[in-house]
Amino acid sequence: MKNVLPKFQRPIQGIDEPRIAFSSWDKAIDAYDSKDFRTALIETINYINPELLKNKDTTGDIALDRGQGSAEIQVRINETTFSVKAPFLKVTANTNKVALYRKIAEVNFNPLTLSQIKLREDTFWFEYESPITLCQPYKVYDVLREICVYADDYDDEFVEKYKADFYKESNTQPLAGEEVEQVWQQINTILTDYKDYSAFFKEKRWNAFQWDLMVISLLKIVNMSYVHGTLRTKLQEYVHNLFNNQIDFQHRIDKGTNFMLKLCAKTKEDFMKDIYHADSFISLKWRSSVQILQDDAKNLENTVTKYVNDGDNFSLSYFLQYNFLYTLYNFNVEEVHKNAIYDVLEQVSGLEPQDAAPKLLKTYYSFLNGDTKTAASGKKGLFAKLFG
Repeated sequence: MKNVLPKFQRPIQGIDEPRIAFSSWDKAIDAYDSKDFRTALIETINYINPELLKNKDTTGDIALDRGQGSAEIQVRINETTFSVKAPFLKVTANTNKVALYRKIAEVNFNPLTLSQIKLREDTFWFEYESPITLCQPYKVYDVLREICVYADDYDDEFVEKYKADFYKESNTQPLAGEEVEQVWQQINTILTDYKDYSAFFKEKRWNAFQWDLMVISLLKIVNMSYVHGTLRTKLQEYVHNLFNNQIDFQHRIDKGTNFMLKLCAKTKEDFMKDIYHADSFISLKWRSSVQILQDDAKNLENTVTKYVNDGDNFSLSYFLQYNFLYTLYNFNVEEVHKNAIYDVLEQVSGLEPQDAAPKLLKTYYSFLNGDTKTAASGKKGLFAKLFG
């Protein structure tokens, strides 16, 4: 097998995938600092997802309902109060109530920090309420994200483990027309590449690179916005474990390998059960900015510089590939940043490491320098010194 980088193809566009309106964030901060608390709340919601208040009258009381998985996020704003409620789970005759109630009490202590889960009749609700004078944009963003993340995470788990029932069916839409074959072709290519490269690394005894390969393969799939359900939950679990330095490195590889074997054995029908378009209130990824992405790139700089100085194009190419994908996994980025990553990953597909490394470095330094918009038209910083 020739030593070239694995293939990459950008995912198809998700329907109603929340995209942050970055310009609204500064407006929200400025309004709050000026004690215009209502405008601060409205602009924070516009920042989170500009589609939520589109064509709505925001001059009076605001009532906003939107699905997040099987939960329903209900936001209310009046002259004095901001509140969020999210029914997400029903208790039935078959529910293991003692175990479920114990788990809910545990969740209310940790990981929840702002909202709380309450039982009202037979339904569990996430709830939060605050005077609008205390609704600083960071707090509003954090509470909405907290509720959406854990409502989305815990509904499937609690239904499976404790025999609870979903509050309602998710508002989903199946992939349309050619999308099914496009998505399956992409997933099949990722898994085929994994098997081929894993065997290649094993033959070469490059065992440490099995970790890189697993991370790249899992991130390519989980970054598809239309991957949902238990498939997404499992992918997130193994991504978390692979990056968890508290777990022995070889143990992470062994557990990851077992999971990859199970993933490779799944049929097209198995995958497609958890692949569909779905409504979302908020992106479950963290907010980003040019500065946040610069700081993230700065954390990689020592390792990047070491590989450059050592002339280790192979390690550098895999390191930057998985870190670019990890950026998309963690952060809701602007289109210019997302497309910069997609562009370079497609450009280096099938290239040998010595040809791929300069292209990956160019994009990396554009993030580090905070000039991604102009990176394609000029060389800057260390990249210019090395390859100019």
